[in-house]
Amino acid sequence: MRDIHPFLVLSPLAFNDRTSLVIGLPMSTAPYNADHPFAVLAGAATGRKAGVPSYVLCHQPKSFDWRVRGGKAHPMGMLPAPVFRQVCEGLNQIIQLSA
Repeated sequence: MRDIHPFLVLSPLAFNDRTSLVIGLPMSTAPYNADHPFAVLAGAATGRKAGVPSYVLCHQPKSFDWRVRGGKAHPMGMLPAPVFRQVCEGLNQIIQLSA
């Protein structure tokens, strides 16, 4: 995979550093995600797709070795707190972490 693949990291930094793994959710600019019940609008993409809506895909949790894959921080930085809460709520509907 040569292209940049944005990813919302959910795992804590201490875990990521110790294991070299990140756990999180992929992001996409595919327009069909606008109507997907588990895709959360994260804002506008940056880079070559600047201004295009970007979605966090709550239904696709993944993990990967960020060192092997050359992962680095996204220029977008952190999501605004209300958007992050919405992402967590979407994921929790699927995996039901709260009792």
